[in-house]
Amino acid sequence: MGPVITTNSLTKKYKDKTVVSQLDLRIPGGSIYGFLGPNGAGKSTTLKMLLGLIRPTEGKIQILGKEVCSRNRLSILSDTGSLIESPAYYGHLTGKENLQIICTLKNVPEKDISRVLSIVRMEEQQNKKVSQYSLGMKQRLGLAAALLGKPKLLLLDEPTNGLDPAGIQEMRELICSLPETLGITVLISSHLLSEIDQMASHVGIINQGALIFQDSLSVLHEHSRSKMLLHTSDDQTALQYLKHSGISCHWQNGRIMLNTLEDNRIMQAVSLLVNSGIGILRLEEQQMSLEEIFLHLTGKQVSL
Repeated sequence: MGPVITTNSLTKKYKDKTVVSQLDLRIPGGSIYGFLGPNGAGKSTTLKMLLGLIRPTEGKIQILGKEVCSRNRLSILSDTGSLIESPAYYGHLTGKENLQIICTLKNVPEKDISRVLSIVRMEEQQNKKVSQYSLGMKQRLGLAAALLGKPKLLLLDEPTNGLDPAGIQEMRELICSLPETLGITVLISSHLLSEIDQMASHVGIINQGALIFQDSLSVLHEHSRSKMLLHTSDDQTALQYLKHSGISCHWQNGRIMLNTLEDNRIMQAVSLLVNSGIGILRLEEQQMSLEEIFLHLTGKQVSL
């Protein structure tokens, strides 16, 4: 499936400050695209430009095969659902009554309410006042509102922000089910690397307004350099013995690190140590975490 969202040189400046710079997004249809970056990187500004909430300084946006402009804005928005920042509700009304108001605003028949409440599993809470909802329930209600009208595209800005672990797990499962069950393409922004790693099929990483990586999640993980860690009955002696025998290795974080993943070299190292009377307690391959990849790409620790 071709791209559902395409941007060319998308840029937003506020006076002399460039918030988003020359962004070229390519978001495939049917994907969950993780838009990843530290706080203040330009994620929310980008999403607001995609929705037409703010005007780009320069560049072009194409969504669902249509150029984003005043002529096409309403037809694009009718096929797009969004959950940007914290959703606002009428606290004195029930969840269902809030959705009825949104149906009127979106010109969607009210019979769609039962469908979206079923998707987010809130049928039993629909007649409770929103002021009595937990944060997780409010986020699910926001997702239900975004799903009204059967959108083809969903834009979610930090949807797990502030949720407890159970709420995060619940929201993650809901989002992951959308492409397969409803055919919806999802663009989800987050600064939580572990969340994107568990949800996304494709990833774009933005840092200081610039896109520094864009591809499938599997390609991102290929950036991770695997490491072979060795723990023995006498690590310091083993390290010196391996170096003396010409095995490339070094000491890192209290462990021996073998500078090779070749099976023959690993077998040679193990045989040398065993034959010298040193016991092998643990030999494990470790991949660079998504956090470490981010640090490698951006040159700084991610802000959480």
